[in-house]
Amino acid sequence: MRNTYFRLLTTGVRLMPMLRTGEGGTGPVTIGVEEEYLLVDPVSRQVSTEADKVVASAAAALGDRVTTEITRYQIEVRTDPHTSLTDLAGQLRETRAAVAHAAAGLGLRIISSGTPVLGQHVPTPITPGPRYARSVATFRALDDEQSACACHVHVGVPDETTAVLLSNHLRPWLPALIALTANSPYWNAQDTGYASWRTVNWSRWPVAGPPPYFESHAHFRDLVDGLTRAGALIDRGGLYWDIRPSHHVPTLEVRIADAAPTVDDTVLLAGCVKALATTALAAVRRARPAPRPRPEMLRAACWRAARDGLGGDTVDPHTGRLHSARAHVARLWKAVPAALSAEEAALLDTAAARLRAQGNGAQRQRAAYRRRHHLPDVVDHLIRTATDTDAVPGPPAAG
Repeated sequence: MRNTYFRLLTTGVRLMPMLRTGEGGTGPVTIGVEEEYLLVDPVSRQVSTEADKVVASAAAALGDRVTTEITRYQIEVRTDPHTSLTDLAGQLRETRAAVAHAAAGLGLRIISSGTPVLGQHVPTPITPGPRYARSVATFRALDDEQSACACHVHVGVPDETTAVLLSNHLRPWLPALIALTANSPYWNAQDTGYASWRTVNWSRWPVAGPPPYFESHAHFRDLVDGLTRAGALIDRGGLYWDIRPSHHVPTLEVRIADAAPTVDDTVLLAGCVKALATTALAAVRRARPAPRPRPEMLRAACWRAARDGLGGDTVDPHTGRLHSARAHVARLWKAVPAALSAEEAALLDTAAARLRAQGNGAQRQRAAYRRRHHLPDVVDHLIRTATDTDAVPGPPAAG
């Protein structure tokens, strides 16, 4: 997946707030978001390969903030950096509306789901381009099931050293963020039994899953260099860790989440990441050590969160004990409000109340299916919620 988040050469002014983040121990945390959508036919409800045409149409409104992805089913969009969650939410709504309008012009629709529900083809049709061709040549069948979509949150940092230290502080929260954002229960027209199948799918890559604990910036650089020499990476953009420092812009990228069904869900994720990063940056400035759960336990906790989402137990990565996933996420809520403005905290309170009432994306997808035990109803639900903040499934469509 390409890390094309910010247009470094053409938007230097926009990047300035990010460059200030954390300098001198002060400055607001800036965040930006990458979202990935799947293109679907509203009649067959199967994924469509016309993503390049939709991108070309949407570019009239969005410019280079919209682009193709590795498969011809996918569309990627990105926001500008923001210090305000309210402003971020507004731009996300405008962006989704522009892409949905472009898709509708071709008789198609967008959905925001971690995986396709119907119409998955193996191998997937790969978008032409030298980097994607190199990926297929290197990773072979791993690219055959690449039509998985994520939601990435970028946090502005002053330098890569800070990004590496911030990664250490954020990694213990990965299981909670997986449970919160799980939105990929279906794959290849079947229920996988997982809340986030995308998480499991990505874990097969040679450099994926929870990042290591980095002893220093030099440790990070040496490890990346070694993985590149070993052929496990084709370039820095192929670091598929759940958290990674960007290789060309001053951000730390939190890549753990499935594509979010609604804008409200994306804002909830972004707000949680912003709050956790704000707290962690303060700890970094004070040279406080990061928690260091055992990597085996952290990986197991992420797997358990991907399997059960909010509906079961998860593993405490620090102790290895099982406890309620909702209790684990509740610890996350406690860490959030103090690091946000009153307006942002109120915005997240509303989104969190909806989450408690309706469940995460995976639970909503399964609720849509249970109404008639009809998978096309899941796609119809995802079409409605992609541009509508009301995540309650409406009347099922015919067919």
